[in-house]
Amino acid sequence: MTTDKKICIMGGGSWATALAKMAMTGGKHINWYMRRPEQIEQFIETGCNPSYLTGVQFDVKKIKFYSDINRAIRYSDVLVFAMPSPFLKAHLAKVKTPIKDKFIITAIKGIVPDENMIVTDYFQKYFDVSINNMGVIAGPCHAEEVALERLSYLTVASYNQQLAKWFADRISNSYLKTYVGRDVRGMEYASVLKNVYAIAAGICHGLKYGDNFQAILVSNSIREMSRFVDEVAPDKERNIGDAAYLGDLLVTAYSKFSRNRMFGSMIGKGYSVKSSQLEMEMIAEGYYGTKCIHEINEKYNVDMPILEACYNILYERIAPNIEIKVLTEKLN
Repeated sequence: MTTDKKICIMGGGSWATALAKMAMTGGKHINWYMRRPEQIEQFIETGCNPSYLTGVQFDVKKIKFYSDINRAIRYSDVLVFAMPSPFLKAHLAKVKTPIKDKFIITAIKGIVPDENMIVTDYFQKYFDVSINNMGVIAGPCHAEEVALERLSYLTVASYNQQLAKWFADRISNSYLKTYVGRDVRGMEYASVLKNVYAIAAGICHGLKYGDNFQAILVSNSIREMSRFVDEVAPDKERNIGDAAYLGDLLVTAYSKFSRNRMFGSMIGKGYSVKSSQLEMEMIAEGYYGTKCIHEINEKYNVDMPILEACYNILYERIAPNIEIKVLTEKLN
């Protein structure tokens, strides 16, 4: 893949902003799709995203902004999707420009609601994009720490290793180390599950369970993740202890920047789901992921007590203190 390929960041949130910062390393130009024209106007005026990571300054002369998704796709070669999974279908419903020949990178840490499909499967089924023309980004990496230029690590996974390496090299810099992998589906499912387990960690924090129990919860979470991912996306070379799995789980379960942990903590303190969502003003992907994985697992019947505890609290409205008490008897 030649170096003159044009990257387009698809989304206007904090993770999209962090990815744009990475993609502009060394003064490179990018395209950037944002749904709201007024956000673009303010961005051009101030040199920063007016709504997210406002401390990150950009050279807007090196960014071509689009509020029309079809024009953004038409003039780009690599599409980096970094929007919340619940909004993906609405954005893609506007797409008339063929995308099957584009290289699709998904940085979405969620499943497409109502479809119960990981994002690469959704692009394959509805947009005829070959799996060899897609890749995924896995953490551990919070947007806020990228903004602060704190040392971070990312894995870019694709069956097309040449494309994966090109993109990994394109975004790497002094504070971001990148690796390549092949476990596309496994990393996507793991990215969904780590958000669910971060909600569980947050709920327990809100209920005032201590660090000792949190350690038990997270160690059980990685085993639960391993059981599920090995069942739905078998891969003999997968090491669940790698950064893209265990590392991403740890940072999401423990970090003060984790919106899923924050959401769970509010639930544990007695907030309703709706009031927690309104208070945060951000999307907690794990809320949607909990229901999607629960429904997917009706087919596979993997033993997932932590997932089921989250589902019972978030969707069956069982009191968190009662459900977590039951869960404590199932962990070891």
